[in-house]
Amino acid sequence: MDLNSASSVVLQVLTQATSQDTAVLKPAEEQLKQWETQPGFYSVLLNIFTNHTLDVNVRWLAVLYFKNGIDRYWRRVAPHALSEEEKATLRAGLITNFNEPVNQIATQISVLIAKVARLDCPKQWPELIPTLLESVKVQDDLRQHRALLTFYHVTKTLASKRLAADRKLFYDLASGIYSFACSLWNHHTDTFLQQIFTGDEAAAANSLERTLLSLKVLRKLTVHGFVEPHRNVEVLGFLHAIFERLKQFLECSRSIGTEHVCRDRLEKTIILFTKVLLDFLDQHPFSFTPLIQRSLEFAVSYVFTEAGEGVAFERFIVQCMNLIKMIVKNYAYKPSKHVEDSSPETLEAHKIKTAFFTYPTLMEICRRLVTHYFLITEEELTMWEEDPEGFTVEETGGDSWKYSLRPCTEVLFIDIFHEYNQTLTPVLLEMVHSLQGPTNVEDTNALLIKDAVYNAVGLAAYELFDSVDFDQWFKNELLAELHVSHHRYKPIRRRVIWLIGQWISVKFKSDLRPMLYEAIRNLLQDQDLVVRIETATTLKLTVDDFEFRTDQFLPYLESMFTLLFQLLQEVTECDTKMHVLHVLSCVIERVNIQIRPYVGCLIQYLPLLWKQSEEHNMLRCAILTTLIHLVQGLGADSKNLYPFLLPIIQLSTDVSQPPHVYLLEDGLELWLVTLENSPCLTPELLRIFQNMSALLELSSENLRTCFKIINAYILLSSSEFLQVYAGDLCRSFCEILKDITTEGQVQVLKVVENVLKVNPALGPQMFQPLLPSVFRGIIDGERYPVVMSTYLGVIGRVLLQNASFFSLLLSQMACECGQELDQLLGNMIEMWVDRMDNITQPERRKLSALALLSLLPSDNSVIQDKFCGIINISLEGLHDVMTEDPETRTYKDCMLMSHFEEPKVTEDEEPPTEQDKRKKMLALKDPVHTVSLQQFVYEKLKAQQELLGEQAFQALMETVDTEIVAQLQEFLQGF
Repeated sequence: MDLNSASSVVLQVLTQATSQDTAVLKPAEEQLKQWETQPGFYSVLLNIFTNHTLDVNVRWLAVLYFKNGIDRYWRRVAPHALSEEEKATLRAGLITNFNEPVNQIATQISVLIAKVARLDCPKQWPELIPTLLESVKVQDDLRQHRALLTFYHVTKTLASKRLAADRKLFYDLASGIYSFACSLWNHHTDTFLQQIFTGDEAAAANSLERTLLSLKVLRKLTVHGFVEPHRNVEVLGFLHAIFERLKQFLECSRSIGTEHVCRDRLEKTIILFTKVLLDFLDQHPFSFTPLIQRSLEFAVSYVFTEAGEGVAFERFIVQCMNLIKMIVKNYAYKPSKHVEDSSPETLEAHKIKTAFFTYPTLMEICRRLVTHYFLITEEELTMWEEDPEGFTVEETGGDSWKYSLRPCTEVLFIDIFHEYNQTLTPVLLEMVHSLQGPTNVEDTNALLIKDAVYNAVGLAAYELFDSVDFDQWFKNELLAELHVSHHRYKPIRRRVIWLIGQWISVKFKSDLRPMLYEAIRNLLQDQDLVVRIETATTLKLTVDDFEFRTDQFLPYLESMFTLLFQLLQEVTECDTKMHVLHVLSCVIERVNIQIRPYVGCLIQYLPLLWKQSEEHNMLRCAILTTLIHLVQGLGADSKNLYPFLLPIIQLSTDVSQPPHVYLLEDGLELWLVTLENSPCLTPELLRIFQNMSALLELSSENLRTCFKIINAYILLSSSEFLQVYAGDLCRSFCEILKDITTEGQVQVLKVVENVLKVNPALGPQMFQPLLPSVFRGIIDGERYPVVMSTYLGVIGRVLLQNASFFSLLLSQMACECGQELDQLLGNMIEMWVDRMDNITQPERRKLSALALLSLLPSDNSVIQDKFCGIINISLEGLHDVMTEDPETRTYKDCMLMSHFEEPKVTEDEEPPTEQDKRKKMLALKDPVHTVSLQQFVYEKLKAQQELLGEQAFQALMETVDTEIVAQLQEFLQGF
């Protein structure tokens, strides 16, 4: 591509590519795509985006195309790779001038220079770093800033490389430029502080930007540029300097107003200082040891003493707490149980920690966390009043919650309490004892303190297991607190029911459950919405607990379910509705069929909720989960839900519909449980299977569920189902088997095996295209045992239950393989006998014995030649399935089933689904469960004897090992 002639053409097409008109835009994009691999194209783009007189949008697009081209064509081994000559020209052009006036374009240019540096620096681009170091020294503000911005992005990219050789190069780079980077940072920092105190806001803003960029460079060099950074004086000097700089910047933050132009950037810089410490601690815990004492003193003073008042802003407090938490929890600082096994570095760090965390310090931290940071704020109380659902979402982990102060304080409390529980348990218990009895509803502060202390007791539940008699506390005090109905007491009602939820799985007597259920029922009628939502959460934790007993809960089921349903109708926020639905789902799941009398209202409401939630896919997921448990609870009665249920399954599992991205997994699960509980196959249920072909093509993690659905259809109504879909299914399976894992092969073959089991007459014909590869797999000795086992199961079914089709298959395979039919049969039997140990399932082992025995009686010389192997397999099968009656000393086949009985289900067991019953009925027709292997062996041997005559039969038996014969005779006693 000639630069001079091409520039105007490329410029014109780039201009068209910025158009809003798709008729202009699309052809331009196509043309640019074709030029991507043309020599000279990227040189033209470089000329365009470095020409500041051109339209900004056109230049922006040129930068993006250049950046994408680096990803695709810069590497030497890439298809259509750029020539070394063009790359050299581009590299030189990229660092000729750092004078881009537009910030966004300057950032993109810095990023693309860093991308090239990742591939070429330092070997092909040795001049990059020296050029950057010179450019950051220039007096021109714009050039200096752009060079510094590029310097940061290059450092960041090189620091991210992880190969040993790349790490070595970065270590060399860091050693060479660290001193310069430190002096650069100090210079810009000092300049900023001077300018801020002289009131030169514009100059201060520029210097602060350079301070921030140079600090970002130092962060990467410090954290990733040294193997043993504590041995480098400059590194430790910089890290120690951070604490002084932080104090200066915090004072600066206090002195300037909230509207100051530097305010946001100043706070970002303060946070970046803390990130340097946190990153360094994370990557180099032992190198951080000299900083432990100072870090703890600094963080604790700003967070837990008056020093931080008016200075520390919320994000800074969070970072300081994270620093304390990381030091407290750091595994590198914890000695082994046997101290002599610990390293000197660990012992040194532990010693510093222990010296700092004295009893007075820990007590003050604990008290401050609970009585200051745990307190509900005025803003939160206002939100509780004005937006109770919003308050609940925030409290339970909304998007902003994870970045806020409260969760950070709670995590710090849990970690410190866990580490120093022997010291802090008496402190917390003393706080609890000081608050015994109901609190004056007029004393807001006392109510908030009690809320905070109870919060601490809930968070530390596991640590307090041996120190708190929670059952007595519940009976004697907490229950009474729940009965205080004054509206000002609602924080305590909410906190107490939350507290019980935290302790329910830790220490709560089963006998007290009815009292708790009574309390929950009352609170679900509380005048305050937040209290009701919190109560629903505790109910979920209670029914989820492994000590949950249905009999204790049943007297409260109707009223609780009604109240939960009313709560579901009352709340309006998507997140809250999801939460209440999950509670309802949990209750339905635990009580199972006992829910049937009470679900009418929910069944009527869910279609409306589904319609209202069209724009809220996560709420629809919650509805699907509820429906899954509802169908399981209703069993065969779920058929009455089909007018609502089946269109939902249809939509959720249709990959051509956009919502399937969110709904597919739950939709498939609902489809499966619907089939499992369906009493019969309806036309609508059959029609939904049209979605399956596309699902099988996805080959996603949901494939296993898809195969379960297919098996469920086969069990539900094999003839009707296969009549419509056998052809499509067989084609899908043939495609899947070409490109699928071992597990996927097994899943496909299990479906085929089920078809053969359910419909032995037509099944082999329907899936005939799959059977030759199965047969070939046996003959070739498939190397994966689990696949071989499934192959033998499939062919075993055909051989045992459709001998005529097996003969046709054998003839087909003999033609394909160019072998004699008898020779092929002999090879198959020999491989079967040899690989019998691959089969681990008792049912399939018995099937193999029955299948091979079905070849008898025979005067075929090949079968007689393999007679010994057939008897060996038969004896193995007998050992697998025969159990001895100790009284009569006779054997019986433990797999035999004679009639169908409804199993007796205990209270805690789930009743059998309709599919479970269908499987039982199918088993009653399955030779594996209806034919006695013992009798079958006897009858086949007797028939063989009659066919050959006594003398020839005895000669045949002599080919079998005498020990095998002796064991066989023992099993056949009485025949």
